Amino acid sequence: MFNVQLSFTNASIFQFSSSFMVQHHLQLAAASSYGWLRATPSDGHSETSVDKRWDSLAFNPVKTDYIYVMKSCKDGSFSNGGLRHYGNIEISPSAAVLNYGQGIIENLKAYKNKNGSIILFRVEENGLRMRVGADRMCMPAPTIEQFVEAVTSTVSANERWIPPSNKGFLHVRPLLMGNGPVLSLTPAPEFIFLIYVTPVRNYFEGGLKPINVVVENDIHRATLGGVGNIKAIGNYAGIMKAQAKAKANGFSDVLYLDSIHNRYLEEVSTANVFVVKDNTISTPVLGGTILPGITRKSIIEIAHSQGFKVEERLVPVEELFDADEVFCCGNAVCVLPVGSITLNGKRVDYGESGFVVSQQLHSALANIQMGLIEDKMGWTTLLN
Repeated sequence: MFNVQLSFTNASIFQFSSSFMVQHHLQLAAASSYGWLRATPSDGHSETSVDKRWDSLAFNPVKTDYIYVMKSCKDGSFSNGGLRHYGNIEISPSAAVLNYGQGIIENLKAYKNKNGSIILFRVEENGLRMRVGADRMCMPAPTIEQFVEAVTSTVSANERWIPPSNKGFLHVRPLLMGNGPVLSLTPAPEFIFLIYVTPVRNYFEGGLKPINVVVENDIHRATLGGVGNIKAIGNYAGIMKAQAKAKANGFSDVLYLDSIHNRYLEEVSTANVFVVKDNTISTPVLGGTILPGITRKSIIEIAHSQGFKVEERLVPVEELFDADEVFCCGNAVCVLPVGSITLNGKRVDYGESGFVVSQQLHSALANIQMGLIEDKMGWTTLLN
């Protein structure tokens, strides 16, 4: 057995009930095989030291107080989940996730509003998407109810790590992985559901900053029949080479094309892409290679409500040269305008309109997520 490095403290597990209330000084105790245990926030981190960190936040892992761990049973169900001090986990060298990539991830975020309440955004959608992805990867998964309860518990236990909404948010990362030992290509005999959180800065301090993107012609993010439409862990390492090359050449990110015709837009690395022309917003249709982003789904619904015509279809790369705006969207970035796109050395610049549509959609979605306006969509969950 060996340790996968998550942080630096030894782990101790706590059972929980969905009805518990987490106070400023958290106290968790449960009768289990581990005995009666008590936890208080952060070994060695004061409230003052946390407060001072908001101004220096980046998009890097920060050691918080608790992670959540739940293992599968022999029948594929999950039970006895609980909170542990943020620390290492043990995993077999022959675990399916290490040898064959049997694992998926999710991403969501938590904000704290001006009244001090915690806001989660469409967390049930993440739970559903994890279950869909797990089925494709021959994995059992927690129920949506278990997923929501686990996220809620983990976020509540790490409440003091949620930055003020003008500074950032709490990035929530659920993982599902085959940790049971295998040698042949076969599903793992055991699975772990894990959640960790980390505070990150807002992407838009000082206003929206457009990115410069290059179209990739040789490397493809996904193929038909593959797993491009789920958050399989192996989807991301395969595009690091193209992304590294793009950044070395001064670009912010990479726009990928379909693998058959090498002509139709797919995604921008970890984000969905939209093209604006007049009152029409077009985005690549979900067809097995496009991730059904929850932010993507939300933007489409908001755009419809604001009177835009939204088309989900094959979008030829040539349309980029006639577009008024291009933007991408994802959990971390919300809505991110594209300032320029370069294809085969030819560059097209956007922004003459001032990114009006991107700004409008970003404001509408971010204001809901941060609790700045009434959530008429019914998307948010408020934790008091």
